[in-house]
Amino acid sequence: MTSNTLERERNKTANPPPTAGALGAHPVGTGLGAAAGGAAAGALAGTVAGPVGTVIGAVAGAVAGGGAGNKIAKSIDPTVEEAYWRQNYSSRPYVTRGATFDEYGPAYRYGVDAYGRHEGRSFEQAEPELMRDWDRAKGTSRLTWENAKHATRDAWQHASDFVERATPGDSDHDGK
Repeated sequence: MTSNTLERERNKTANPPPTAGALGAHPVGTGLGAAAGGAAAGALAGTVAGPVGTVIGAVAGAVAGGGAGNKIAKSIDPTVEEAYWRQNYSSRPYVTRGATFDEYGPAYRYGVDAYGRHEGRSFEQAEPELMRDWDRAKGTSRLTWENAKHATRDAWQHASDFVERATPGDSDHDGK
């Protein structure tokens, strides 16, 4: 195995994907990643008909890819995501020893939701807005943004990894 393959396998174990559920649409999985994959596939198929076919194929593929992204979004069950983090939060290196899930839960929910709202952007690009809005989103959590951002980033990455596995190409543009 190559070192990249080993790292991907390690990440799957450390951060397994959420499971499918029936609670309905979720912002994760919609948008750019799915549309970009569909656009590429459509453009390739349209190339058979020449340059105009390539453009038409890209547009049709983007629309179809966006639909696929919506299906991916519907497969993320917020209840299952919460159960995952409830079970795993205490093993994360940023969690204060003895802290309860109730302190970190809002940050995990915030990360998953924020990933969908900031599609196509990295966590670092979105962080100034996330920091600004944390006090409004945190509910009863006493975490400051400096403490919450690690859990938020973790949940953001968990959602990103799920979408990446479910869509063709490099939907989160991280080179993997």
